[in-house]
Amino acid sequence: MISGNVPQHLVVAARTGFLTTAQPAVPAYAPIASTLTMGAKSIDLVDLGAAPMPTENRGRSQAQDFIEKTLTVTPKDWDITTWISYNAVQDDQTAELDRKVRSAGENFQLHISNQAFKALNDGDATTNFGACYDGLSYFNANHFDKGAAYVTVQDNSDAVVLSLDNFETERVKARNFRQDQGEFCDYNYDLIVCSPALERIAANICNNREAYDTANRELNPYAGTLRYIVTPKFDATAWVLAASGSTSKPIIIAMREAPNLQSAWFDPEAADGGRYYFKFYARYNHFYGDWRLAIMGNS
Repeated sequence: MISGNVPQHLVVAARTGFLTTAQPAVPAYAPIASTLTMGAKSIDLVDLGAAPMPTENRGRSQAQDFIEKTLTVTPKDWDITTWISYNAVQDDQTAELDRKVRSAGENFQLHISNQAFKALNDGDATTNFGACYDGLSYFNANHFDKGAAYVTVQDNSDAVVLSLDNFETERVKARNFRQDQGEFCDYNYDLIVCSPALERIAANICNNREAYDTANRELNPYAGTLRYIVTPKFDATAWVLAASGSTSKPIIIAMREAPNLQSAWFDPEAADGGRYYFKFYARYNHFYGDWRLAIMGNS
């Protein structure tokens, strides 16, 4: 609700400043998170899993099942409230309102991005962002799709430090993940996400044409085929190898209501002649997608 005692030009300025906040053409979280627009306060995401593979027709058709996977997503409420004093408006210092409003717009985008990277970091537990569709933590040693064609659990979590050798071990393991019909997924695991403490090692793995950690300097076959993202939202020893080129992403951002100016009002009893308040509001939450899209190493 916009109160009638808030001048319209201030409301317009608040909306305009918020909407014109500078945003990167490609958000920092784009390689590891995708946004889903919600049409209700709670929705069930249903995935039928991988399609069956062809079978030889020996005179009659053989029916094959899809495996249904379900994840319920609900948003959380977020807000930022800022203000400008009546005297500041009368003294034509409304540039201060523009600064506060733009800051609110930037911080909403920063929060969405930070939460995406924090969710990836916290994926070895269900405490902060819930469970994967199979009821386990996103990074877990015991993933299994009920009714799947593969017969053993699959593991996308290891307690190993980031090094060229350990990176190779994790990449080989990830390339052998199977979808629920038992076929290899064979995703291109082309992104390392790590903490600032591991940036140098990640840079060497991704860019150094020679093996940086041995004296004979043999060829590093992964140089030039990978990229890395450094985020302070990761624990110091945490690193993740992800398939960033896939349409699906490890993290799902469920957006029910994009950040917007929800209400504005005037408090005549506040200091400095009173205050005009502007509340910006949004509803979104972060969830986990297919666990096969990423593998974690964390010592």
